[in-house]
Amino acid sequence: MEKDIDKIEKNPETDIVIRIDDFGGRPGLTIREFVKSERYTGFTKAGTRIPADKFETFKAAINSIQADDFKVEEENLEENQQQTLNPKENSEKKEM
Repeated sequence: MEKDIDKIEKNPETDIVIRIDDFGGRPGLTIREFVKSERYTGFTKAGTRIPADKFETFKAAINSIQADDFKVEEENLEENQQQTLNPKENSEKKEM
């Protein structure tokens, strides 16, 4: 049993494939990278597998994520930019 659920383009050569399968006789959700290149076309080792009996836990975790969770707070962004621009000055401040 294999049922492709979706495919998300990671870059022009790599897709993230989400599918339901029964690898080794055990049903589950597989999220794996699929590469298309001159040297190799196929699934890579990069990815994960969620066993069917753990799917509801995984789904609840994914559904708990809100779009706002991906937004970087303006404060943190400014602090990171300052550290990048003045790394020596910032490290001296930390030592005080």
